[in-house]
Amino acid sequence: MPLVHANQAQLIRSSQKDEYYRTVLRNNANEAVQTLAGSRLWLDWRKEVELLSDLAYLSLTTLSGFQTLGEEYVNIVQVDPSERRIPSRTRRSLFVLLHAVLRYLLDKLLVCLENELEGGRDGRRRVASPGWGLGCWLRLWVRRGAGLLTEEQRRAWLPAVGVVQQTLALGHRLHTALFYLSSSFYHLSKRAAGISYLRVGGLSGDDASIRTTYRLLGAVSLLQLLGSVGLQWGSFRQRQKAREEWKLYRSLSPECSQSSAPSTTRCILCLEARRNPTCTPCGHLFCWECITEWCNTKAECPLCREKFLPHRLVFLRNFM
Repeated sequence: MPLVHANQAQLIRSSQKDEYYRTVLRNNANEAVQTLAGSRLWLDWRKEVELLSDLAYLSLTTLSGFQTLGEEYVNIVQVDPSERRIPSRTRRSLFVLLHAVLRYLLDKLLVCLENELEGGRDGRRRVASPGWGLGCWLRLWVRRGAGLLTEEQRRAWLPAVGVVQQTLALGHRLHTALFYLSSSFYHLSKRAAGISYLRVGGLSGDDASIRTTYRLLGAVSLLQLLGSVGLQWGSFRQRQKAREEWKLYRSLSPECSQSSAPSTTRCILCLEARRNPTCTPCGHLFCWECITEWCNTKAECPLCREKFLPHRLVFLRNFM
C-alpha cells in the first residue's frame, strides 16, 4: 500500500483528536486526585498531575511505538527523516521530553521568576507553599538566583520576563504559519526530533486544493504576524520615548523645572486657565473644549501620546 506525505488537514485533525483524549485523561486524573487528596493539595499539584497524565498518554502510544488515537483516526504513521523507518526510541523519547516536560518547565520557570522579581521589587518575600517535588525545587532555585540581584537589577529583569513570554508566543505563531505553508511539522517538538508523517493510501482528488488553501492561510498568517510585530515595536518605542522624556524632566534642576513648567491651573493646549477641567485616562488635565477638539484629530494624549477613545474622557465637576 503506497505511503504519501500527510497534508495539513490530516495533521491538524490528528492533533485535535489527541488533545481531546489527553484532556479527558487530565480531567479524570484531576478529579481522582481532588477526591482522594482534597482540593487544597490538588490546587498545589494540579500542573504536575496534568504533566503526569500527558506523560502517561504519550508513553502508552508514541514512546511504546504505537499510533496515538489521533494518528489512528486519520490513518497516518510517524517516520524519521529518511521516511523509510519509524522513529527510533531516542527520537520518540526526545519528542516526549520536549512536548510535555519542557513546556511544563518553561511555564513554571517564567511564573516563578516573575513572582520572585515582583516580590523583591515590592519589598516583600513570597512564601512558597510547603512541599517537595520538581515545582518546589524550581521555586527554590529561582529564589536563590533572584536573591543575588540588586534592586536595580530586579527592575531591569522584570520586563525581560514579559518579553520572553511574548517572544515564545510569536515564535509559536511563526511556526504555525510555516506549517500552513509547508505541511511538514505541526509541533515544534516534532520538528526538533525530526519526526514527520506519512499517510496510508494514495493521493486523494482534493489533496492539491487542500494544500493550496492552507498555503494561502499561511501567507495571511505571516502578514498578520508581521503586523503584530510592527504594532508591538511601535508601542515599545513610544514607551521608551516617554521614559526618556520623563528621565530628562526629572534630571532638570528645581529652578529650571519650575520656570519651564506651565502653571498647574493652565491648559497646555490653549495656555489659559482651564475651563471645565477634563481628565484623560492617563491622568492629564485639559479644557473640555480643547481636548475634545484635539481628539477629533488625534485620539491620543497631547502630553504622553497614550492612545485612548474619546468616550473615556472624564469631565470633572467642582474641580479647582
